[in-house]
Parts: sequence; structure tokens; C-alpha cells
Amino acid sequence: MKLVLFQPQIPHNTGAIVRLCAVTGSSLVLVPPLGFSLADRHLKRAGLDYWEGVDVQVDENIEETLSNLTVPFYFFSSKGKRCYTDVSYSSDAWLIFGSETAGLPSSWHERWPELFVTLPMRPGNRCLNLANSASIAVYEAWRQQGFK
Repeated sequence: MKLVLFQPQIPHNTGAIVRLCAVTGSSLVLVPPLGFSLADRHLKRAGLDYWEGVDVQVDENIEETLSNLTVPFYFFSSKGKRCYTDVSYSSDAWLIFGSETAGLPSSWHERWPELFVTLPMRPGNRCLNLANSASIAVYEAWRQQGFK
């Protein structure tokens, strides 16, 4: 499984997601521009010593990558219409999350509307924290794989 963070802004969130990837065996793809340096001490501290065990890639052209993928991918967004639990995730699925401040590009909503899923929330709330959302999604996908 791969987690994709589209233009993440907050180093603590990315660090927490690195830890998530380490404990679940997931890979991480970061899409620039990033709101921090990969050498940022807050980022390193949040990820602790988990960085070494995680496959982290930087993808400068994620739209081209997605257009050529032969594995399933899903966008997590408060604008999604389908609940994230209504998806059957394969072990090679890509789970894509938008930046904390801007979310995902609207052009992706137009191009791949059927691939947008959402996490249920009470009405009137904007969204969950990025690291929390990623954790919920990864553990559901991993649960469906029998935690293998």
C-alpha cells in the first residue's frame, strides 16, 4: 500500500504518517511543494527513528503518475460522496490525501469523481486532521488485507 501526501504543509503530520507507514509496512509518496524541508527537525522528531524503515519517495509529477497507474487509487476528501468503508482495498492500492490547507485539486474531482471517498463526520465540521485521516484509512485497508 502507498500513502500519497499532496503538498503537505505541517511537518508534524508528515512525521506522524511516517510512523504510520513504518508500523503498517506502507510506502509514502510526498508531492511538492512541501511546507517544510525534509531535513526539518520537527519532521524528524515527529517521525523519530522510523524514517529508516519507510520507503519515502518524492513525486514531482503526480498527475502523470496517476494517469499511468495500473493499480487502484483513491482520493480521501470531505467532498467525496462514497464512504471509505464501501471500498475493497487491494494490498497495492494508493491512498491519496490533500494538503492541510487546500485539499486536493478540483481538476481531480472532475477527472476522477468515482475515486473520491470520504470519512463520515458530524454535520458542520470541516475535516479531520491529516494524520488522523490517514491512520483511519490505512488501518481500514490493512484490516481488509487481514493485517498482512
